[in-house]
Amino acid sequence: MKVIIAEKPSVARDLAAFVKATSKRQGYFEGGGYQVTWALGHLVELQEPHEYDSSLKKWTLLTLPFVPREFKLKLRKDDRVQGQFAIVKRLLLAADSIICATDAGREGELIFRYIVTHAGCANKPAQRLWLSSLTPDAIGTAFRSMRPLADYDNLYAAAKCRSESDWIVGLNATRNYTLRFATAGILWSLGRVQTPVLAMITRRDDEIRTFKSQPFWELMTKYCEVNFRYTGYRFDQQSEAIELLKRVTVQPLVILKIQRKPESSLPPQLYDLTELQRDMNRRYGISAADTLASAQSLYESKLVTYPRTDSHYLTTEVQKNVPLILQQLRTIKPQEIDKLDLRKLSFGGRIVNNQKVTDHHAIIPTGTVSNGLRDREQKVYDAIVVRFIAAFYPACVKEVTTVDAVVGKVPFRARGVRVSTPGWTELYPRKSSDQDSEDQQSLPEFTPRESGPHEPYVKPGQTSAPKHFTENTLLGAMDTAGKLVDEAELREAMKDKGLGTPATRAAIIETLLSRKYICRDKKNLLATDLGRYLISLVRDQGLKSPELTGEWESKLKQIEAGKISADEFMHEIAAYTHEIIRASENVQLDESKIGDCPCCGKPVVRGKQAMGCSAWRYGCKFVLPNHYRNVELSHRQIRELLQRGVVSESINLGDVGNVVLSLTPSGTIVEIPVPQGNEQNHSQDGTKSKSISGAKRSTRSRKTLKDGASDKSVAPSARTRSADKPTAADLGGCPLCDAPVIEQKKSYSCSRWQDGCPMTIWKTIAGKRITASMAKTMLHSGKTGVLKGFKTKAGKTFNARLKLVEGNVELEFEN
Repeated sequence: MKVIIAEKPSVARDLAAFVKATSKRQGYFEGGGYQVTWALGHLVELQEPHEYDSSLKKWTLLTLPFVPREFKLKLRKDDRVQGQFAIVKRLLLAADSIICATDAGREGELIFRYIVTHAGCANKPAQRLWLSSLTPDAIGTAFRSMRPLADYDNLYAAAKCRSESDWIVGLNATRNYTLRFATAGILWSLGRVQTPVLAMITRRDDEIRTFKSQPFWELMTKYCEVNFRYTGYRFDQQSEAIELLKRVTVQPLVILKIQRKPESSLPPQLYDLTELQRDMNRRYGISAADTLASAQSLYESKLVTYPRTDSHYLTTEVQKNVPLILQQLRTIKPQEIDKLDLRKLSFGGRIVNNQKVTDHHAIIPTGTVSNGLRDREQKVYDAIVVRFIAAFYPACVKEVTTVDAVVGKVPFRARGVRVSTPGWTELYPRKSSDQDSEDQQSLPEFTPRESGPHEPYVKPGQTSAPKHFTENTLLGAMDTAGKLVDEAELREAMKDKGLGTPATRAAIIETLLSRKYICRDKKNLLATDLGRYLISLVRDQGLKSPELTGEWESKLKQIEAGKISADEFMHEIAAYTHEIIRASENVQLDESKIGDCPCCGKPVVRGKQAMGCSAWRYGCKFVLPNHYRNVELSHRQIRELLQRGVVSESINLGDVGNVVLSLTPSGTIVEIPVPQGNEQNHSQDGTKSKSISGAKRSTRSRKTLKDGASDKSVAPSARTRSADKPTAADLGGCPLCDAPVIEQKKSYSCSRWQDGCPMTIWKTIAGKRITASMAKTMLHSGKTGVLKGFKTKAGKTFNARLKLVEGNVELEFEN
């Protein structure tokens, strides 16, 4: 018996009908020598940390980073899932051979391999059914082209690396930042892809918030109802523009030269998923997730080909079917298709290219038509059909006319465009607003040397801030690892280094929305206060870097192609995860300097009224005042702003409430309101003290975390968990809760630290080893004597006392 595993019941029904497995059983179809069953998406997933080691159920910095030597699998906790897996496993154990018919791509491969591995059937004979469409002809072609499952081992290796790397980075970064920086139960969720995307949105919002619009003026003139523009620079001063205006007012305009040349605009390329999502968002405001859901529904209804593709091209095999598909679409688009000669279609390299089709070809209609679609699905279907037809239309040819003129010795130019052959643009009627541009004006028949009176004027303008991200532009930036590239060919060259894949980008956006790190404002996507605060806290630049994540995605594609090994990639991920923890471990301010200028990187120096950039003589205007909204900033807070970009403690602004201050890369202070109920603890801070407190630990239950990975382990509440047994003799009573203080691997901590008590004395402070007797002295008398051997980051030694203030360790300097 051959067992076929599909990803969804609807696909299983189509496959069962094709192989004539007509008998419906519980959880599968049977007949013709086949049993056709299905997954329900991911039946099997990676185990949680506490399932490797029960001690990992409690969140603690001492167990980080955690990287399993070998990942283990488990069933999803869902009665329906577990029931279906039991059926699938029974069929697999009895099968003579297996056919993988899950979605043909990275995630589909992962779903199948995890199922057969967890069922103990990974070594059974298996083949791969690679489906790009669910029509009977496409299914027949796929069955005739089946290949051994082993041919797809590299695809599985890439999928497995993606899954495990997201798990490792997501788990460790989330626990690390939650334990170090959470207050009153905030859980900071970070991920390999979601955090760089959030950083992009936050950076764009900061650029807009701190943008200072500058006025400018342009010199224009009107001649024969045509607008001419001065070809020189724009004016920063209105007086300069008016001065030139006076010179041209009294002289006639003379036409010097007329140039006409044709310009061709090629049809847009066929859709990949990202371009389809961008187009639907641009035209109708449909979200990326909703576009994907509609495209998936159209695929399962046999109306379009597989949607989760990153290719704009067709293969030569698919090329053979194109005339028939267009003929079938004639019933719904008769006028559009009648203009094509289906016997002589032009297949250029922008349409057919076998080398640029990896998992799947571009999204095209199958030729099957339906009139009963919902509004959103109809819009998506129409867009795919029209784009497919447009690909075979001729180019749009425009005649671009440039007219050079002069007034005295002042040069002017007018430009006009006339469409001579509309070509593919007939299928995309232009809005009237598109024709209002000065470059689109119609020009009369000018002749060289003609002249006459004109109407000069000065046109004021303002420089514009960057635009907020929409889903359209964010998807474009994710496609090119943060670089906004409009040209299709350049996007094609850079897409191997995108953030995520076309199949996962919509889910990343929805994840950020669900966690309230971003929000929708009409079509715009904006960072929330919570999202901006999180990005301010993240010290490791790699975790916020689109470029680094893009490099990882590129390496996953190289694993698919067999060019690099999975072990090499995972070693890099493990090393980077250690770096995430190391970057935030025992983070201390550099007392030897105030900080560096966020604008130019030069040292900041102290002035009478404020801090300022030392490069002020060379034009840097950065200034950081000593007061913010009538609240005096301490030396420590100023250093935190300049060295870390965020103040670790909230300040109270009266009616505004508690806020955290963050410093943007442009040098502007931004207020981030602390979410209600999550105000940070305040500790005393004076000019002679430096806070080096332990991590603030969350006491609330941890929720499910997903960025392709999850951490579903729960840190039990204070009411249910008990303290760990001491690892050494008690050193004294905790100044906060009176529980015993015990020695840990890297610190002397309150024995009730899992219950949320933050009292910690680190074993290394400012480069000096802190002994148990020093800790005991602090606990009994509140401070030590003067200790020698502390070091600044610059390597300079200094002397200081250690003292405990509300459970935090502070340095008290001799002078």
